Amino acid sequence: MSERATAVAHSNIALIKYWGKRDEGIALPATSSVSLTLDAYSTRTTVEWGRDTDTAELDGAPLAGEAGARVTRFLDLVRSLAGRSDGASVISRNTVPTAAGLASSASGFAALAAAASSAAGLDLAPRELSILARKGSGSAARSIFGDLAVWFAGDDDASSFAEPVTDPGLDLAMVVAVVDAGVKTISSRAAMRLTAETSPYFPAWVDASRTDFTDMLAAIAASDFTRVGELTESNAMRMHASMLGATPPVSYWQPDSVRVLHLVRDLRSTGIECYATMDAGPNVKILCQRRRMESVRDAVTAAGITRVTTSLPGPGVAVSRDDE
Repeated sequence: MSERATAVAHSNIALIKYWGKRDEGIALPATSSVSLTLDAYSTRTTVEWGRDTDTAELDGAPLAGEAGARVTRFLDLVRSLAGRSDGASVISRNTVPTAAGLASSASGFAALAAAASSAAGLDLAPRELSILARKGSGSAARSIFGDLAVWFAGDDDASSFAEPVTDPGLDLAMVVAVVDAGVKTISSRAAMRLTAETSPYFPAWVDASRTDFTDMLAAIAASDFTRVGELTESNAMRMHASMLGATPPVSYWQPDSVRVLHLVRDLRSTGIECYATMDAGPNVKILCQRRRMESVRDAVTAAGITRVTTSLPGPGVAVSRDDE
């Protein structure tokens, strides 16, 4: 049985957002969500058990402080499941900017969950792996799966998991306008907690998002790209509105963020159908169909955004072990 495994997981961008927890201890979300996994951004993580203590490295640098402690807490979950007490070495490489609002924690903890559990000798079903990944970073539950995925809020630990959603022919793509790849001034976790605790608009966000979730699943099933896009954009703007109502207000937007949002509306007026979404960061993701991807990319580049990434739907997590 292998004591070492490597996993590759891709980041995902929520079309119906996850923002707010009902239970922080086990990362139970306030609402269900829908996401698109991207082929452009990924994390590759190798875990080897049999060490005296835990060590973690990201992009060639040791993970210390809270980041390192977060990895150790996650490894504790795997140790508990596997009935072991030894330490592990964790080595990760990101192709996605870390902590920039581009879902690096989603790909990171999905890869860690898959590699650590496999190396520890566990053979988890996809749903079990999704539940485990959720406890590292909520959105990681969705990165276990490729293409479109749904994460059910659930009522308890066992019922809060992600699963794939069949795409009946939407032919989705995403253009990412990287406004700022730097580390965010306030983490998603802290901003989420602040919004839930202090924003008077948060309950309205939760109510509206529950309706958006149901409507999104219906739009996907009907292959209605226009409705999928409209829901994607409005859901993101409502999330950010709830954040602006926090005390103090939370805003990740930068001047170029607003400029890209206006550009997306301008593109729609010229017949290039696309829709904007933003997470906890300044970068704008533009949902379109594959045939429009290059036109959208060219327009964003022409507007002066120098770092633009195009992406098609990405795969689910993949694991390889030394004994294979």
